[in-house]
Amino acid sequence: MSRAARLSVGAGEVALFASDMHLGDHDPDTAAQFLKVLDAQASSITHLFLLGDIFEAWVGDDQPDQVAAALAGCLKGLTDRGVRVALMRGNRDFLLGSGEPNFAWPERCGALLLDDPIVVELFGEPVLLAHGDAWCTDDHAYQRFRAEVRSEAWQARFLSRPLAERLAIAREMRTQSERNKHEQDLGDVNDDVVRTALITAGVRRTIHGHTHRPGSYSLGEGLERWVLPDWLAASGRGGVLKVGTEGWEITLT
Repeated sequence: MSRAARLSVGAGEVALFASDMHLGDHDPDTAAQFLKVLDAQASSITHLFLLGDIFEAWVGDDQPDQVAAALAGCLKGLTDRGVRVALMRGNRDFLLGSGEPNFAWPERCGALLLDDPIVVELFGEPVLLAHGDAWCTDDHAYQRFRAEVRSEAWQARFLSRPLAERLAIAREMRTQSERNKHEQDLGDVNDDVVRTALITAGVRRTIHGHTHRPGSYSLGEGLERWVLPDWLAASGRGGVLKVGTEGWEITLT
């Protein structure tokens, strides 16, 4: 399936959006919480969008992760029932979909892998979806890192390493990330950059994650951004955005 395929949610349909679950075998409680929410929502939705940082770390589609296997089974169950499932890479799982054709993790789930950003149509309105990290342009160090690891050359070198070595590197990167969290704020998007992205895309609303600041924010001139909640069962965090004919609503778990 094309990563740039245009998706449309229309009359009689309901879309569910989530991001920043940071799933993995390191945190089975958050995985259980998220899967429980998906199970509860399954019968009422026609589309599911997971907008990045689905996983805490992703070293390639051969990652031996029991939580990933459980999520894959859940998503495959949804797609087999006709739910359209779409996934987006985040800053933690930018290697999602790196497997060979027909063996890539999204394909195994029956899911569509989206470009970041991408415009979808929600009840006749074009809306820009993104993970959000590319808009945090005030964090210059992160943007340099992002450019490096998103390059084809870096990814080819990394994926050529043995699985055990990739997993060890991911653990070290996760440890460093945790240190950075204690030393500095996560940072927010640059509103001017988001405003420009909306105008360029010809839309007035965006849905994104990454910043862990859930809610809706006005950008002026009728433009707004909706930010998805992050998930952490130990702190009681989590939530989804549900969009239907009755409107848009963020529900915290």
